[in-house]
Amino acid sequence: MFENKVILVTGGTGSIGSELVRQLLKYNPKAIRIFSRGEEKQFYMQQQLAQYKNVRFLIGDVRDYQRVEYASRGVDIIFHAAAMKHVPASEYNPMEAVKTNVNGTQNVIEAAISNNVEKFVAISTDKVVNPTTTMGATKLLMERIVIAANQYKGKTKTVFSCVRFGNVMGSSGSVIPLFCKQIENNLDLTLTHNEMTRFMMSIPQAVKLVIDAAKNSTYGETYVLKMPSIKISTIAEYMIEDYNREHSDAYKGEIKITGIRPGEKLYEELMTTNEIERSFENDSMYVIPPLFHADAREYEKYESVKITSYSSNTNDLMTKKELMNVIKENKIIEWN
Repeated sequence: MFENKVILVTGGTGSIGSELVRQLLKYNPKAIRIFSRGEEKQFYMQQQLAQYKNVRFLIGDVRDYQRVEYASRGVDIIFHAAAMKHVPASEYNPMEAVKTNVNGTQNVIEAAISNNVEKFVAISTDKVVNPTTTMGATKLLMERIVIAANQYKGKTKTVFSCVRFGNVMGSSGSVIPLFCKQIENNLDLTLTHNEMTRFMMSIPQAVKLVIDAAKNSTYGETYVLKMPSIKISTIAEYMIEDYNREHSDAYKGEIKITGIRPGEKLYEELMTTNEIERSFENDSMYVIPPLFHADAREYEKYESVKITSYSSNTNDLMTKKELMNVIKENKIIEWN
């Protein structure tokens, strides 16, 4: 469905957006427009993708409707990855998170409707389930306005859907790059709580879910990858062991418990009880139909869900060996 299509990726220079662009290029699209506000990241990405003649780089902010509307002209598919995603920054600057995650998303929605885009896939997070932070609350509202766009789009053909991620290993600002810097500089490794758990997925897994959502969405579904969870303390212990295997000078710091940050949870959930009751599944993901359009006939290729909850503290926990396999396979850690 991507061959010879014009694709817009907002936040296209971020960890997920940039990998999404690389994967989409394999499908021979007519053009991919990379839309982001950071010219430095665009400069480096231009060097990396210099051999491709079908890639366009557009400076812009999703808060600016006119710029988004121009960028959406002639576009067939939009992947909306632009967001404020860091919990502390959003907590300290709540209205900025609203302007980007909510108002910015509405701008992209309206531009998609105005330009009769075929598919629109927005990227969300596990923090939308029973949110306790500004970031989680704004991303939940983002999900709601994306799915609701299917109701008021009129005769426009756009199909709006969402994907919901857990923690993406190795993405910018995530725990693994932070732990790498602390270990390499012999600083104490900061852990907020010894029992904290999180869902974990690799960047390629995350991107595959986004692409599958674009292929399969029919009317406002939210897609959730089946993924393992892990104790953050297991990640910390493994990374220290891995560093010491690779270096003659052993890490001299220690794991320091700093306490849970404001709004932070001990565990995350990926689906609410209400969502589970009406959802479907296949081998790799769960599909949450919209409340206002839940015709089971459209999901005959799936099975009804068998779980009663989807929480990182009750889910299967990854072992150090399983973590090692994922990290090595995806080259997530590169020690200096």
